[in-house]
Amino acid sequence: MSLTRRQVTTAALAAVPLAVAATPATASSGSRRVRTVYIAGDSTAAQKYADAAPETGWGMALPFFLSKDVPVANHAVNGRSSKSFVDEGRLDAILDVVRPGDFLVIQFGHNDSKAADPARYTEPWTTYQDYLRLYVDGARARGARPVLATSVERRKFDPDGKALPTHGDYPAAMRALAEEEGVALLDIQALSIALWQRLGVEETKKYFNWTGTEQDNTHFNPPGAIAVARLVAGELLRRRVLTPRDVRRLDDEIPESWITWPEA
Repeated sequence: MSLTRRQVTTAALAAVPLAVAATPATASSGSRRVRTVYIAGDSTAAQKYADAAPETGWGMALPFFLSKDVPVANHAVNGRSSKSFVDEGRLDAILDVVRPGDFLVIQFGHNDSKAADPARYTEPWTTYQDYLRLYVDGARARGARPVLATSVERRKFDPDGKALPTHGDYPAAMRALAEEEGVALLDIQALSIALWQRLGVEETKKYFNWTGTEQDNTHFNPPGAIAVARLVAGELLRRRVLTPRDVRRLDDEIPESWITWPEA
């Protein structure tokens, strides 16, 4: 399947959320140029608002680990797949403002697997990779650096306490595409499932959105979002997307109180 970037409609643009923690792309005189990290993704990364607290996307915590010269513009939205994000004009909205030297972190997979929903479903080794190429090619055409990130794992254990993968072939398909296209890969799926395994069945409940009435094994509370954002920042450094001066607090405890949920 060969895809071309869709034209943005007025309605789609109106639906695109404002970037969170974005700043102008030019730093003040004598300081380094500001390079923005844009996030294209789903609910695991997205900004959450007061009516959803304590649910927290990892994109909300990522700025705690990046320097002030590397702000975050979080365009991730609940329920989106690599396909629906494009179809709604959300990728175009990012490409309209991204600048040379910026970064586009691309994390999809949770909703791409929903075969019963043609608006979101993609097949791992064909249409999923085709849509991801739109992000990669679009960023590169504007002088920005694309970064692929495999989907963070859900909380799922077998009866013996082994953490189980839940994303099928999507992480493998993204890894293959990253190698083929020469794109930096943040393997958050592998890192997160290893983290859940270290924490174990009971301790991981403290990282997901478990409340008195809800047992959510997909979305995070503040500790979970902070833990995953730490993985993302660490991988951005390890893969040399960012330099040591671009990151901070990788080994520090981050207070949960730093997470805030604005009114919608």
